[in-house]
Amino acid sequence: MLTLRDYQEESIRKLREGFAAGKKAQMLYLATGGGKSEVAAYMLDKARERGNRSAMILDRVVLVNQMSERLDKYEIRHGVLQSGHWRFRPYEHIQVCSAQTVEKRGHIEGLTLLVIDEAHCTRAQTLEFIKQNPQIRVIGLSATPFTKGLGKTYDGIVSTCTTKQLVDQGVLVPLKVFISKEVDMTGAKKVAGEWSGAEAGERGIKIVGDVVAEWAAMTHRVFGRPAKTIVFSSGVAHGTELSRKFQEQGYNFVCVSYKDDSEFKRDLIADFQKPDTEIHGLIATDILTKGFDCPDVLIGVSARPFARSLSSHIQQMGRVMRGSPGKEFGLWLDFSGNYLRFREDWEGIYENGVNSLDDGAERVKKEPTPREKEDSKCPGCKILWVRGWRSCGHCGFVREKPSMVESIPGEMEELAVGTRDDKQIFWSMCRYKVMIDGWSPGRAAHTYREKYNVWPRKLDDEKILCPDEAFEKFCQKLLNAFLRKVKRK
Repeated sequence: MLTLRDYQEESIRKLREGFAAGKKAQMLYLATGGGKSEVAAYMLDKARERGNRSAMILDRVVLVNQMSERLDKYEIRHGVLQSGHWRFRPYEHIQVCSAQTVEKRGHIEGLTLLVIDEAHCTRAQTLEFIKQNPQIRVIGLSATPFTKGLGKTYDGIVSTCTTKQLVDQGVLVPLKVFISKEVDMTGAKKVAGEWSGAEAGERGIKIVGDVVAEWAAMTHRVFGRPAKTIVFSSGVAHGTELSRKFQEQGYNFVCVSYKDDSEFKRDLIADFQKPDTEIHGLIATDILTKGFDCPDVLIGVSARPFARSLSSHIQQMGRVMRGSPGKEFGLWLDFSGNYLRFREDWEGIYENGVNSLDDGAERVKKEPTPREKEDSKCPGCKILWVRGWRSCGHCGFVREKPSMVESIPGEMEELAVGTRDDKQIFWSMCRYKVMIDGWSPGRAAHTYREKYNVWPRKLDDEKILCPDEAFEKFCQKLLNAFLRKVKRK
């Protein structure tokens, strides 16, 4: 029996409202682990109950099988359109399709609803299929809808729950992030703004020993045993070397890649998903980044640096954030530098979700300075330092109280510290701007962050206060700085 959570029901309601208003294609945003597949299964089944034909497109064989198994779990009848698949049942009203099969066929007869998994991974033939069939209602599913041009295909985005809200509800778990020895990408070649995978792999091999040693130390320190792990490598050669080093130390890590046949990958993943598996970890470049579902994974190892791919970074973290009985958090060991590189974007998405398409999120990120990297982690245990805290919540290390004045060449600026009452007053003024002047919630949150260097947490959203002169001057200063930045570009 398929039972939906409140935010999933709200997503379906908003999608239906969008179609009723004349929209033909809509994007559904939910964080990894938020249950996009359940929303899709419900919509497909409701279409079947009305006698309509529907289909879901997935771009990997393993994902096709996974979705078919999900529908079986909820006793939803369906067929599978994939070359040689045993469940070829073209008469069924629901079809689970591989993207490649649909592209070869060129059409699916009589469709009224089409659901596209991982819709941020745009395939030219799928986009053309949507364009040539405007009578079909389309729902794109994505936890990272950042690909440029999505707004040309989708009429809008439905977003009903943020990652933070899913963590607060216990659907997902938070991450404990440790900043480790980083793959040095200084001067590395880029292709279309992203570091070459081959070069990232060559450089990653230089710190393989550090990855294995730190993982071994952390898994025993935190969990008291070798905990189930996913490692994201920089290519097959890098993954193979990592696997060899782990095995030398007595740990059963297996590298899986596009070079392995489908049967091997299916059996390996099925074994790894067992609670009593003897496999300590899987290593892959991108095969586990999308759609892979193993909630009891406790550790993620990031060893593939990205210069601009925020979506890959978020998808990878999502594999470790899925909730599971007894799981309180996921451990994230960052050897890639990605967490600090994408920290600002990630924290904004974590708090506020995604509410627009084509917002330019996928762009080359500014590299943190060596000082910023050092300041971002605890000197005692290397865990990510929580902004605004004086002591480490993990090991208790206490930093000296900073000077209240920040020195910047050419100007002196007082740092805003503020009591809780001060922060509530400022936030109430931000909320006034949202309720009365039409600010977006995201703009209010970022304005608060500019003031106090933290996101607004545990403050009363219902209180609003007319902004005073000091608040208006602060906002004008932010706007002027933004305009100067835009002008320089």
